[in-house]
Amino acid sequence: MAQLEHFTNSVGSVDTVVSRMRALDAALPERDGVAVFNRVYLAVTEAIDRRLDAGCFPDAEAAITLDVLFAERYLRVAEGDRAPACWRPLLQFRHHPGVRPLQFALSGINAHIGHDLALAVVDTCRTLGCEPVELEDEFEHVGDVLVSLEERIREELMPGPDLLQIADPLTHLLGAWSLERAREATWSTARALWALRGLPDLAEEFGHRLDAAVGLAGRMLLTPLPD
Repeated sequence: MAQLEHFTNSVGSVDTVVSRMRALDAALPERDGVAVFNRVYLAVTEAIDRRLDAGCFPDAEAAITLDVLFAERYLRVAEGDRAPACWRPLLQFRHHPGVRPLQFALSGINAHIGHDLALAVVDTCRTLGCEPVELEDEFEHVGDVLVSLEERIREELMPGPDLLQIADPLTHLLGAWSLERAREATWSTARALWALRGLPDLAEEFGHRLDAAVGLAGRMLLTPLPD
C-alpha cells in the first residue's frame, strides 16, 4: 500500500483529477459545450474512483495510472493548453446556439475515447514498463463505466419522445456513432501505436492521422440542428 501511495503522489491522484474537473464545472457557464462534457466526464471519474475504493480493479496501480494519464490529456485542453485536432470542433462550437447539449457531450467523448485513450494506454505502458495486454482488464473496466455513463447521458440529455421524432436529424446523427465501436477501435489503435514505438516517424504520422480522423467525426457530431 505504501508503494501505491508513493506512486499515486508522484504521477497524480484520481482525487486531484476530480478536484480539477469540479473547478472547471464551477468556472464554466452551464450551457458551454466544454462544461456539458466536463459534467459527463466528472461523473465518469467519480464512478471510477468509487470502484477503485471498492477494490473492483485487479491492478489498482495500473488503473490509477491509466485514469490519471487519460484525464490529463483532456484537462490540459480544458484549462487552456493548445488543443489537438480532435478537440478543436468542440472548442470552436462550444457556444453555438444550434448545437444541442447531447451533441457537445458526444463530441467530447468521441475526442477523448477515439484519440486520447489510445495515447493514454501507450503513456501508461511506458510509465509502468508493461505491455498493452497487461492493461486489458483495466481498459475493459474503464470502458464498462463509460458505456454505462453513455446510456445515462442519452437518458438525461436526449429530448423527450414527444420531441424526438424519427425524422429529427438528431436521431440520425446519434445512430451514426457508437461508444462501443469507438472503444474497440481504440484498443486496436493503442496496440498499433505500441508496436510502432520503435519507428517514431511512422508512429508520429499515425498519431496525426488518428487525430485528424477523430476531429472530423467530432465536427460532424456538432452539426447545428434546427429546434
